[in-house]
Amino acid sequence: MCFSPQGDLVAGVVVTAIGVDACLHVRDRRDKVLLASLPILLGLHQVDESLVWFGLRHDVPTGVGRFAMWIYLAVALVVLPTFVPLVVLWLEPDRRRRVLIAVLLALGGAVSGLLLETMLTNPVTVSEQPFHLAYSIGLPNGVLIVGLYIVATCGSVLLSSYKHVVVFGIANLVAVAVLARLTADGFASLWCLYAAITSGAIALHIRYGRSHRRVALLRT
Repeated sequence: MCFSPQGDLVAGVVVTAIGVDACLHVRDRRDKVLLASLPILLGLHQVDESLVWFGLRHDVPTGVGRFAMWIYLAVALVVLPTFVPLVVLWLEPDRRRRVLIAVLLALGGAVSGLLLETMLTNPVTVSEQPFHLAYSIGLPNGVLIVGLYIVATCGSVLLSSYKHVVVFGIANLVAVAVLARLTADGFASLWCLYAAITSGAIALHIRYGRSHRRVALLRT
């Protein structure tokens, strides 16, 4: 199966390796360090989820699987809403766009804080479903919070001046729409896997792209 512990593990290892390679070739482009590190974070995130799968199947100790679940949710719900806008802000050369992205960074920080509080004050569970894991943190007003999460993450990426970053944002926004239509309980698991794979494409661009010059979509 594509969405399985083995699938998560293979995807995670491949994306992490691509991210490490990209970081090794950033050289003096300090503005791309965070962007190059994003695939490493998302790749390791998928490796971690494979442990969640294995824990549910009793292939590893239950405590290991439970700890991996908390790590997975901490990254997906607390780190990413803030880290993704920060990556885009760090990379962005245009001052007006930076202001807008900074607003979304603040929004992402608020979402991260709210989700962290919810995780710490409500029962947190995970169960195996066909082709995905279903996570639950007892989130009230889930549709609103998830909507703000998407605005902070995908919205900040779409504001970038860089074409390859915007393509990453569009690809993930399409995935959000499709997954929201297909499944609610599998959204966190499936979207994070998709984001990891598409972030690998960004790392490949950093590694093999023709130029690392600051080329904006629009003249400023």
